[in-house]
Amino acid sequence: MNGRSTGERKAGAPQPYDGDAYRLMVEGVRDYAIFMLNPDGVIATWNEGAQRIKGYAASEIIGQHFSRFYTADALAKGWPDEELRRARELGRFEDESWRIRKDGSRFWANVIITALHNEKGELIGFSKITRDLTDRRAHEELLRQSEEHFRLLVEGVKGHAIFLVDPDGVVMNWNAGAERVLGFRSSEVVGRDLSLLYIDEDVVAGRPEKHLANARDAGYAEDMGWRLKSDGTRLWAESTITALRDRDGTLRGFATIVRDLSERRRVQELETEGKRINEFIAMLAHELRNPLAPISNAVRILEKTETSPEVERNTQLIARQVGHLSRLVDDLLDVSRITSGKIRMRKEPLELNALVQAAVESVRPAVEGYGHTIEMQPAKQPLHVDGDDTRLTQVVVNLVTNAAKYTPRGGRVRLELLGRGSIAVLRVIDNGLGMTKALMDSVFELFVQGDRALDRAEGGLGVGLTLVKRIVTMHGGTIGVTSAGPDQGSEFTVTLPLSQHAGAEDARQSAAAPSKGARKILVVDDNEDAANSLAALLRMLGHEVLVVHDGPDALISAVTNPPDTVLLDLGLPKMNGYEVARRLRALPHLADARLVAVTGYGQEDDRRAAREAGFNFHLVKPVEFDELLRVIGAKP
Repeated sequence: MNGRSTGERKAGAPQPYDGDAYRLMVEGVRDYAIFMLNPDGVIATWNEGAQRIKGYAASEIIGQHFSRFYTADALAKGWPDEELRRARELGRFEDESWRIRKDGSRFWANVIITALHNEKGELIGFSKITRDLTDRRAHEELLRQSEEHFRLLVEGVKGHAIFLVDPDGVVMNWNAGAERVLGFRSSEVVGRDLSLLYIDEDVVAGRPEKHLANARDAGYAEDMGWRLKSDGTRLWAESTITALRDRDGTLRGFATIVRDLSERRRVQELETEGKRINEFIAMLAHELRNPLAPISNAVRILEKTETSPEVERNTQLIARQVGHLSRLVDDLLDVSRITSGKIRMRKEPLELNALVQAAVESVRPAVEGYGHTIEMQPAKQPLHVDGDDTRLTQVVVNLVTNAAKYTPRGGRVRLELLGRGSIAVLRVIDNGLGMTKALMDSVFELFVQGDRALDRAEGGLGVGLTLVKRIVTMHGGTIGVTSAGPDQGSEFTVTLPLSQHAGAEDARQSAAAPSKGARKILVVDDNEDAANSLAALLRMLGHEVLVVHDGPDALISAVTNPPDTVLLDLGLPKMNGYEVARRLRALPHLADARLVAVTGYGQEDDRRAAREAGFNFHLVKPVEFDELLRVIGAKP
């Protein structure tokens, strides 16, 4: 005897099967529906989990066929019997599909059916385990929808190329936007290296690899440069590359977005080029006006000097050519103003008959120089308009000059003014070369000119009529042209709205009349010819004139011999005219002096800067002498 009772068990010996404990365990499981079916599919047992998941108490469901848990579609296909058949043949069957609870609601179920056999191998029934996976399916469905939406979003983007590359830079996918922007089809680029999209110079310089390396190190890289399209053409693109890493930091690839900025770059280049052109035109106009100023002054001196008839004829010839060249310079600047939208109107009450008459008289010598006669028929009543005196005069002068230029020598130019209801009508009629229908349709476009015979030596820039239309439109008016055809003459018709102020006075009449008193005038100009000739002309009229050629000397002269009028160039050595004006204004005894900018810089920005510096007037070289006299005599 070993001293142990026979009722003791050896340690580690197998425990006998306790059927009641096993049954209690199964029946107590709450997260799984576990029950038995007989060979025909009738429910034989029912655990607590089955009641919780399916809603039936054991007394309600035991003895019922398990098919009552299936949807109508599944029943119509005979799916419950099919499941039992497969479990019988295979020993085990697993499925996921919709099931029906007692209250009629559906849940997504994972079902495992296992065939049960006795010791003889006879089928005695089936065990069935059901899990409720509704929440997991909902989460998976949301994830699937999110992925589908993202896929649709990426593939639907047409304005950006969006694609993935692997860690080695090989293209993995390709969206519709990439095909539209870069031209490659998906089959042409997927599986190939990213460098396919870079120009040769960048590939040689290793830029594709550098971009990926920057994104790998920093997580994100941005680049602006040329990219290649499928047809070999280039586009200016903004590229962003973002590194994609999983949770443990392993690099999975790169998300790449390419945006075509070619049009933006083109616009920026045009804007930059336009700015450069405007700056060049302004400088060119200044450089052209500087030599015109002394020539114009010299002509005025010759006109006031007794000379021979031959000298008088040549003086008039020079005057005409100086005027013609001055108008070309003005047209050159107006191109810049038109294209940059910097034409500004300073409207005031005007009487149109007086304005047109003055404009005709200013251009009469040039028209008669062509051998033409010029006539004007004013309206029978005053025509008051609100307008810019200078710009409306420019309209009349350009139309008359255009008529004279395109009329054979010995022709006729006629202007007619009339009131028609609430508008004023100006007609400029010539018997010149006329126009074709095609030319009439385009004559107001920039740089368009009619055909000229070889003897039409005096041309233009093709901007005059474009400028005329812009000015008329800005005054709320219209302009049109008619012609019966070549050699039948032309007629331009301008309409302007009449002012509501019937008693308005002509702004020309309100301008101060030139003073007949002598002035003490300081002329400041680094162009000695321009300064000395202007001084000589002013001295001939009885004024006391001093001349200096830079800013510091101007300040010294103004202190030692104070002037009442300063004619001051803007582009001066040592100190520009704006600074000279500001310092002159700071001198107490010159607070009321008349400061006149006499310069080749005539753009609106130049005029504004002159006003801010303290100038009373701004005159552009070559100065119209009558205008200079008016300014000298006007109140500052």
